[in-house]
Amino acid sequence: MTTRSTGTSGGMTDFNILHGFTEALVRGMRSSFLLDADYHHITQCDNLEDVKLNLTENDYAEAVADLNTLTPSNLQAAAIEKMVTEFKYLRTQAVEPLSTFLDFITYEYMIENVMLLLKGTISGRDINELMAQCHPLGMFRESTMRAIPTFESSPKGYQDLYQTVLVDTPVGPYFSLFLQDSADKAADGHIRNVLEEVEVEIIKSTLIKYWLEDFYQFCESIGGDTFTMMAEILRVRADTNAINITLNSFGTPLNEPSMRVADRKRLYPCIGYLYPAGTQMLIDVADEEGLGRALEFFPQYSGIWNVHSFGGAGDKSIDDAFYERDVQMLELAFEGQMHFGVFYAYVKLKEQEIRNLVWISECILQQQKDEINKFVPVFSQHAPWRLKKR
Repeated sequence: MTTRSTGTSGGMTDFNILHGFTEALVRGMRSSFLLDADYHHITQCDNLEDVKLNLTENDYAEAVADLNTLTPSNLQAAAIEKMVTEFKYLRTQAVEPLSTFLDFITYEYMIENVMLLLKGTISGRDINELMAQCHPLGMFRESTMRAIPTFESSPKGYQDLYQTVLVDTPVGPYFSLFLQDSADKAADGHIRNVLEEVEVEIIKSTLIKYWLEDFYQFCESIGGDTFTMMAEILRVRADTNAINITLNSFGTPLNEPSMRVADRKRLYPCIGYLYPAGTQMLIDVADEEGLGRALEFFPQYSGIWNVHSFGGAGDKSIDDAFYERDVQMLELAFEGQMHFGVFYAYVKLKEQEIRNLVWISECILQQQKDEINKFVPVFSQHAPWRLKKR
């Protein structure tokens, strides 16, 4: 696993000496987020060319300048490329332990890219097409990316995949933990049986669990306001994963009584407000009604679950409720000072903004103006949680 930080990085004594410039950069980048007025103008557009014209008036001007024809897909790609460029610049200015903290942010995307390549291999998709869909923040060397989907569909091929490719990646320790855990459970303990029998999404959920726990422990070793802020963010993220894993398992073999204890239980992170009492209750949940009863003991999630159960106000989905809660929490990271949480918050809030742009452009393209305002703006003065305080 990742080496732990040996000192506190959240006090007035040395934070600004080591990380003041980088923190100032990311706080300055807050001004790049779209304003309420920007969203208003974009949602009034009748076509995507008008959207492009409006985006030239804000921080996305250079990102869309070279796009001959704007589409939701190339708008998303351009916006992600812009975010990645900004993130990489922050990374070049960082020193330890901030540099390792920023690396941790990229590990999630590395896991997603590896699993995308593995899933594409099973379905026989072209490697170039798969690599084009990989997130830029999670890219390895091109030779490594191309090697991942080239293993033979055989026991020897699966074993070589881990020993010669995955073991050398930054997320290799998480794969090692997964394979060891699965091998201990398997009767014969061979890696090949593990990778042949477990679905890719289950593997991905397990790796994300290990990443969350490792990230949490690293933030704890840093201490200070960084741990105070990131502990809250990562606990809620872990709980969200546990709820979604349970919800998505309904109607699948993972919801069978024997699988709940043997497999679904292993996917729940060992951090969060649900852990351990809540996750123990989730193990026994067999349907949505049971999930709702379990979440009644956790007010911070029962309200979100009611959105799913009863449709919520304005046809809000459970994903929208999760996103809205996350945006509120991430925005608060910018209100504190001398902590690393603001870097994580910046990346995740930019992701939300990109989702908003894609959603709006899709609605305009498909002429679904009635649905266009169903997004979660970032740093909006009209956010529900801000309106409640007025």
